[in-house]
Amino acid sequence: MLRTILLSITLFAFILIIACSSSTESNYDPPSDHTISKDGHKHKSGLNNPTENCISCHGSDLRGSDIAPSCYECHGKKW
Repeated sequence: MLRTILLSITLFAFILIIACSSSTESNYDPPSDHTISKDGHKHKSGLNNPTENCISCHGSDLRGSDIAPSCYECHGKKW
């Protein structure tokens, strides 16, 4: 019984450590014209309409390009 409890606590702690170390943080350093901060990320004006205003750099599907990362890198699955 005690062994099962200790194993459960250890497993829970391991899962908690893994979950906390996973992040949607990005190493991307946005250009200087990305001055609007939203949800902890810098954006360029027009961010509320990304399919028109962001695709020239971030790609038509916003999954990134040679010059800019995927929007999903910072925004995660909510995008």
